[in-house]
Amino acid sequence: MCPADVMERKGVASRCVTSTSYSARGKLSREAISPGATFKKNKKRRRALGILKSRSSGHLCDSGSNLPAPAPVQVGKDSFGSDYIENLKQNDISTEFTYQTQDAATGTASIIVNNEGQNIIIIVAGANLLLNTEDLKKAATTINKAKVMICQLEITPEISLEALTMAHSNGVKTLFNPAPAIADLDPRFYTLSDVFCCNETEAEILTGLAVGSPADAGKAALVLMERGCHVVIVTLGAKGCVMLSQTEPVPKHIPTEKVKPVDTTGAGDSFVGALAFYLAYYPHLSLEEMLKRSNFIAAVSVQAAGTQSSYPYKKDLPLDLF
Repeated sequence: MCPADVMERKGVASRCVTSTSYSARGKLSREAISPGATFKKNKKRRRALGILKSRSSGHLCDSGSNLPAPAPVQVGKDSFGSDYIENLKQNDISTEFTYQTQDAATGTASIIVNNEGQNIIIIVAGANLLLNTEDLKKAATTINKAKVMICQLEITPEISLEALTMAHSNGVKTLFNPAPAIADLDPRFYTLSDVFCCNETEAEILTGLAVGSPADAGKAALVLMERGCHVVIVTLGAKGCVMLSQTEPVPKHIPTEKVKPVDTTGAGDSFVGALAFYLAYYPHLSLEEMLKRSNFIAAVSVQAAGTQSSYPYKKDLPLDLF
């Protein structure tokens, strides 16, 4: 887990993963990729568990200050893991609960990006899957004091559910992102999530419905709401997102501005991280306003190459976002 004061740091969301990214000429295909133009090694900050997210467990928006709170993280005892820990330190993120193991390599992701900025990602979870109950217990005090916790599925689902339960039972606002999605998701994920946020592909896997438009997303959101969710958000990339809640049961489309994408990798992380930031530090805003601002920040991220490297600093964003 690795917390984040989303906007103050480079990662609006943080999925702790080292990644290799390719720039491919031509369209992406499941059968073949034409010769690549560039190859880069970079750090992809992925989410995992709840305080804000890391490819190990999660992230926390601390209740006491704007500084990120430490969250459990498992990385390998290898160069990727050491680089990741150093990267956290350089971004003023605590490594108190960051552990290196010799039993698995650091989680990695190979990313292929075409000229239109679309991507295909191959994930090797590695040390992410070794995060365990004892790791959570060590961070329990920090988790229970958080304002917001983000959970997802790049660690073992049982551990993510345990962290979500821990946070929810202590009054911490929970934001769950079912990525990567699994069709037979434990029903408790729906009821323990204050905000359930998925993209169109994840919505399709979870509901069995095709999602290609805001109207489709609204139908999928209704299905998810029936499973016990309090708030459902379905992100649609360039089409923005659709929101639905127990208090506003009619699906509402929140569009986003049109931009020319360079690399869409990590846009969902950027959106979720920004949303967690607003939930923690601007709770007076309406959910619709939070989503509009999160859409904007995600749109900024797709206009630069890379994942973590594409996330803007707060100082580089318009003042009216804050």
